[in-house]
Amino acid sequence: MAISLNLLQLQANPARPKFLKWNPVRPAVYFRAPARSTVVMSQITPSYWATINEDIEDHLRQVIPAKDPPAVFEPLGHFIFSAPRNSAPALCIAACELVGGRRDKAMAAATALQLIHAATYTREYPPLTAREISRAAVVDRIYGANIQLLTGDAIAPIVFEILAGSCDWSESGSERVQHVMVEMARAMGTEGWVGGQFRGLEEEATAEEVSEKTEGGLHACGGACGAILGGGSEEEIEKMRKYGKLVGMVKGLSKNVFGGKENERKREKIEEFKVLAFKVLEGFKGEKVHEIYGFLDFEGL
Repeated sequence: MAISLNLLQLQANPARPKFLKWNPVRPAVYFRAPARSTVVMSQITPSYWATINEDIEDHLRQVIPAKDPPAVFEPLGHFIFSAPRNSAPALCIAACELVGGRRDKAMAAATALQLIHAATYTREYPPLTAREISRAAVVDRIYGANIQLLTGDAIAPIVFEILAGSCDWSESGSERVQHVMVEMARAMGTEGWVGGQFRGLEEEATAEEVSEKTEGGLHACGGACGAILGGGSEEEIEKMRKYGKLVGMVKGLSKNVFGGKENERKREKIEEFKVLAFKVLEGFKGEKVHEIYGFLDFEGL
């Protein structure tokens, strides 16, 4: 079964923000990576997953409007929309619909997940060194490292502002949003992405261990949050959490798979996780089941 190595990388192409006179940086070292999804999407018919991604992108632009002062909000918008798109938000929407919920119920959570990814990505690749330049190339050197690091921290609180604003304040609605906030806080912090980044600094850390906390944690959060907001049962929530974690680990391990024995082991683990992910879905019924099964095969993700 074929799998795209980029599960989701829908790049937005906002107008380039103006250079701030007080923060001149030469944009000659890092260059924007080609938007591969532009080619992919032009070759396929719009699908279930494509429409989800479009809806998330539209909602993201609605909740991140241009504001004053420009010195703060121009870098904010730039880093949010220049970060690669992640597949966890789309999984959040799909999980909500799978358990019988409406798409709009999970849209704020899906947008928040993309902001979590944008925040972590912005902080992870500041223009300080040429370390892992192939990944850092996605973040343009328009702003200095000081602005980039501060902006990454500024993106994170917006996650909870969006979630709080989405609450309908009914007893069940507020409980679900509160549950989602806890899930996302864990996915962001030491139990999730930040913990994975620290683990990645240790020499004995394996790619599997890092992926489990970073991409695995974010996708587990996406699957669980979608099921929570869709009104799923505890069993359904936990199944989507497990499915999301496996999908995220496939994504994480797929980032750097080349030749050699070590990468052959990675490929074997990827196939193992895919099989386990499909087994988790056993027992789900409804019109959206076949879409979830196709999640790992859609080339736009």
